[in-house]
Amino acid sequence: MESDYVTTPFGRRPMLLAMLLKQRRGEAIAAGTTRNKWKLFRSVCEARAGLDITDRALTVLDALLSFYPEDELSSDKPLVVFPSNAQLSLRARGMAAATLRRHLALLVEAGLISRKDSPNGKRYVRRSREVGIDEAYGFSLAPLLARAGEIETMAARIAADRQMLRSLKERLTIRRRDIAKLISAAVEEAVAGDWERVSSMFHSILQRIPRAATIENLTPVLKDLETIRTDIVNLLELHEKTQMASTSESQIERHIQNSQTESLSESEPRLETGTTPAGQADRDQQPGTSPHDDGPKAQTGGGEGSRLAVRPRAGELQSFPLATVLQACPDIMDYGPGGKVGSWRDLMTAAVVIRSMLAVSPSAYEAASGVMGPENAATVMACILQRGGCINSAGGYLRDLTRRTERGEFALGPMLMALLRAKSSGVSLTGTCPRLHHAASR
Repeated sequence: MESDYVTTPFGRRPMLLAMLLKQRRGEAIAAGTTRNKWKLFRSVCEARAGLDITDRALTVLDALLSFYPEDELSSDKPLVVFPSNAQLSLRARGMAAATLRRHLALLVEAGLISRKDSPNGKRYVRRSREVGIDEAYGFSLAPLLARAGEIETMAARIAADRQMLRSLKERLTIRRRDIAKLISAAVEEAVAGDWERVSSMFHSILQRIPRAATIENLTPVLKDLETIRTDIVNLLELHEKTQMASTSESQIERHIQNSQTESLSESEPRLETGTTPAGQADRDQQPGTSPHDDGPKAQTGGGEGSRLAVRPRAGELQSFPLATVLQACPDIMDYGPGGKVGSWRDLMTAAVVIRSMLAVSPSAYEAASGVMGPENAATVMACILQRGGCINSAGGYLRDLTRRTERGEFALGPMLMALLRAKSSGVSLTGTCPRLHHAASR
């Protein structure tokens, strides 16, 4: 048993208190402790970084273990091996004597083996017939067995950290690829967004990736990349929803539903062209005309007061400049990308946002886009938003306008003009909306 053995170094090497403590700690093996020496050696190899030993030192430890006659290291048996330098060098892949001594010293310093020097410094064994090995001088493997639990725990932690680091690197590589290709696709498809700024942020994050990657320095980089990727995906999904809302009527599955519409009459008169100014487009009809006539009707009066009311064909709406729409419906701009609307694409994007906010079903909006056209459908949504509390059911109102458009009974002009007049006169659109109702009911 080595548990009570303390040895001082041979020759000129001094004895230090630290050496004594290491010997005592290394020999403190719990009774009945056993380990397979090769499994324990694999754990030492796994925990090499934590034990602060080199791969050449591991080669020497491998050679020392090969001199132990059994596969199981046991606290109940002698744990000293005593090979000569020549034999040890052969099993250490021909390692030079000076290199061998240096790495033996590293193993002792790491607390994996201890020296048990003889009186003359030689390594040998004294045997007896009764007990076999009576005394052995060489290198004790007791510290290795004493630290078996510690080494195995360290090896398991290092293996888990290595697996986590590998997973982080894989995720980071995928995020880099995803972001680069998503930005490229967004630019090629002309998706609305400040892609130059996004690309600049992406490259600045990539510059933070260190050469010596660790869990600690990769985790915040990966988190920032995932944030950018999520933002890009959200923008692209919003663009896709806008595109779906802009598909042609032939690609839209019609879902005709009966919805309760606003209690107010929402029949809109047509914009009329002629000598009459646009501001008078909502005047009372001349006697003898019908608001539901499908074909154009000429009215003849006298001189400059005469005008010609021209209606578009059923299912077609006259479009208006974006500036006019935004002037009549400024509230829509708050829902555009970045809080602004600078193009029809931005307006359609904002319309998809407020569609959900106003509880308008996707099928109702898709039907409106197919009949009115995507720009006009977005304009109608902007008008509905601007009217605020005047409309009880935005979805039902939109479906009613879609049906009227199919019959040629709805035009955008009066709706926009009523909003412009209400804005210029300071009338609130969240109350009873008397002027809007007056324009719509004509």
